[in-house]
Amino acid sequence: MKKRNAQRQPLAPVPQPLTISLPLLREWPLPQPDEAGDKEARGRVLVIGGGPEMPGACILAATAAARAGAGKLQIATGRSVAPHVAVSVPEARVFALPETRTGALAASGVAKIIAHINEARAVLVGPGMIDEAAIARFLKQLLARIAGPALVLDANALALLARAPASLTRQHGRVVLTPHTEEMAELLNTDEAAIERDRTRALLAAVARFDAVVVLKGRETLIAAPGSRVYVNRAGNVGLATSGSGDTLAGLITGLCARGAAPLQAAVWGVYLHASAGERLARKRGPLGYLARELPDEIPTLLAQLNRN
Repeated sequence: MKKRNAQRQPLAPVPQPLTISLPLLREWPLPQPDEAGDKEARGRVLVIGGGPEMPGACILAATAAARAGAGKLQIATGRSVAPHVAVSVPEARVFALPETRTGALAASGVAKIIAHINEARAVLVGPGMIDEAAIARFLKQLLARIAGPALVLDANALALLARAPASLTRQHGRVVLTPHTEEMAELLNTDEAAIERDRTRALLAAVARFDAVVVLKGRETLIAAPGSRVYVNRAGNVGLATSGSGDTLAGLITGLCARGAAPLQAAVWGVYLHASAGERLARKRGPLGYLARELPDEIPTLLAQLNRN
């Protein structure tokens, strides 16, 4: 007797994304510092990353965090590049961490800075970090001891999650993940074509799997958090597809978290500010050829315009 093929269950419908717009952001204003407040009131940021090959990545991210309004800026990077990073970002306190033979950040460095990590309001891990095995060891130590700050994971820091999705359970939804399509495919153990066929469904799968805010980067960037609706950013231009742009975006989101924005709000605002900065630079410089390092300089003006009634 011939067996019947099992019928496929229809996929549940996915929600229609809500386009991020000026009216939406003005109805969802960022926390504003008290005029009498000091830099501590605007929150501490700690950017962990960089290395001999890409020290500039943590410089871009830290600069963007400061431009987003964070009050106190700190960077933790490899011992070999720390002096250069400190000179490049004079506003920051820079911690020199031990390195492995490959130049990656050694896991033993977590113990050196864990107090600073837990005193920060927002921590970014990933920009410019190399050697996935070393990153996994570093993050395993960090995730076991971090308690309190919002945590943004970017670039190679996302690699650990594909192998250990339960590693974020102690963070209780305080985490923002910022994958592009290739990284999202690794996180969900699938291929890029599957992600592109249904980006919204892939986004929601990642949100559920990691219990985190997820920013799926692309020409149309999608954002969601556990229990939230899906947001889509349609602003920006092709010039944003350039080296260092993702580091800048991650820094913006982290800086907004430091100011007191919840992770989802910081992600939605950060993505829109990043795209709008690209649009401003395209008008000034042309649609191609502007640099990621130029994006942060546009942010204070954009924030001032968006905060006007």
